[in-house]
Amino acid sequence: MEEQGSSHAARKKGGLVTMPFIFANEVCEKLAVVGFHANMISYLTTQLHMPLTKAANTLTSIAGTASLTPLFGAFISDAYIGRFWTITISSIIYQIGMICLTVSAVLPQLRPPPCTHDQVCEEADGGQLAILYVSLLLGALGSGGIRPCVVAFGADQFDENDEKQTTKTWNYFNWYYFVMGVSTLVAVTVLVYVQDNIGWGWGLGITTIVMFLSVIAFVIGYPLYRKLDPAGSPFTRLIQVSVAAYKKRKLSMVSDPRMLYQNDELDGPISIGGKLLHTKHLKFLDKAAIAMEKDNLKSPNLWRINTVHRIEELKSVIRMGPIWGTGILLTTAYAQQGTFVIQQAKTMDRHLTKSFEIPAASMSVFNIVTMLSTLALYDRLFIPVARKFTGLERGITYLQRMGIGFFISIFATLVGGFVEIKRKEAAFAHGLVDHPNDMIPISVFWLVPQYALHGIAEAFMSIGHLEFFYDQSPESMRSTAAALFSTSISVGNYVSTILVSLVHKFSAGPNGSNWLPDNNLNKGKLENFYWLITALQVVNFIYYIFCAKMYTFKPIQIVKKEGAESGENEVELAKAQLAQLASVN
Repeated sequence: MEEQGSSHAARKKGGLVTMPFIFANEVCEKLAVVGFHANMISYLTTQLHMPLTKAANTLTSIAGTASLTPLFGAFISDAYIGRFWTITISSIIYQIGMICLTVSAVLPQLRPPPCTHDQVCEEADGGQLAILYVSLLLGALGSGGIRPCVVAFGADQFDENDEKQTTKTWNYFNWYYFVMGVSTLVAVTVLVYVQDNIGWGWGLGITTIVMFLSVIAFVIGYPLYRKLDPAGSPFTRLIQVSVAAYKKRKLSMVSDPRMLYQNDELDGPISIGGKLLHTKHLKFLDKAAIAMEKDNLKSPNLWRINTVHRIEELKSVIRMGPIWGTGILLTTAYAQQGTFVIQQAKTMDRHLTKSFEIPAASMSVFNIVTMLSTLALYDRLFIPVARKFTGLERGITYLQRMGIGFFISIFATLVGGFVEIKRKEAAFAHGLVDHPNDMIPISVFWLVPQYALHGIAEAFMSIGHLEFFYDQSPESMRSTAAALFSTSISVGNYVSTILVSLVHKFSAGPNGSNWLPDNNLNKGKLENFYWLITALQVVNFIYYIFCAKMYTFKPIQIVKKEGAESGENEVELAKAQLAQLASVN
């Protein structure tokens, strides 16, 4: 009776009951973040009068920084204060950044004076730009704590060792993306319409209020959450293994891996879900677990000797590296939707009726609707059908899912180039090449195919990428794993910034021509830029196939809690992992 009571108490927290609070927080936070950034290219060019390439690079640089700060947020979460408090504090920091930007949008003295299209517009001065950058950097810092923790915190609510919940963790990622997609859909329609037609003060003010509500919704659920204690700095452990292996680099490797140092008591707090087993790869790191006479095995100096589990943590991170790198170019391709594609849309006929015009930034609704539709079909139709052929609970492996996303993304930028040619042909036919601010009589719906293809690619690749990091990362580094997902987005945005700058510099002609002109896309060659990204994605896809074929999944040793004979352990690659090994290799 006592065991049953304690078991019941242990399972009181977490589970599906926490999802409304976590999703409510994320819906509000996503509304705020997307409403904050979706139309920011228009704010920078029309309100602060930035040149197009400078505005595009500003946004991708900030987006890159916002995706890099999660490494710091993950470190604080995993090492010191846990995910709940990291999310809460970071949300408040983000809130402050949004308040600053909203104030700058409301007060005229914090923006350059307005101008008409036939005037030379005055750019924002240093002080005005300083407020902008401080606001955006506060937002980036806040994102650093939210992004790596909130996904992992939601997944933490499900006990991986409970067989009844084994499908809920991976299924959670699909529903997480679906809910986020719905909130994004509202942001790029309602909030962008408010910004374009009512005013930026209202548009940014609403997002600031919504962000405040997200913090309240999240904190209310505090008593229900399953909160895992921080297990110490994962980065310190990785460095300790590296240092210990270097110190013992001249030692001969032991003949039997069972002779390597293990300490269940020491590893207990960082291996609650199962201990990592020895693998044959990266053998030079195994020397960190060779015990010498001067090593105190009861109270070890971890800068001299480490356990097999800790060494395998580092190996897991290293093995994930090549797969991590493949996500960079997908983000680079996707980043153009928030910059150049919006500028294309602004020159095209966006009227649904004579009186109603679609805001250019709201064109991403087609990306989101396609992604949501793909997720629904994937979850309800594709998985059951695929399951009959593969025998996998999740239908296909996350590596296969990522590969499909990479393949589809190639066609998104390929199609984008042909659409740009069509747009310029219409401008030339109607004598509008020299009139960048006039509407070209070509429907904006020509952009829908590339938006839709990007949406389908994201539904496959991004969720597969996130699943991969969560599943293959060491148990005590789940926030860090989510940060790795964000850092691939970060590097992708930085690559976009560098690529735009290089193309703008080296495609400049003596007569002022340029692939990516600052003020008139009609005179540019944006299609060449899209096809350059297409070619890079083809190379990246080939590289990904090679990495997926070579990848080795982490093996885990799980101690049976009930129904096992005394001393009997169960060694698992997990059913899904065994099936993935068979189908991928």
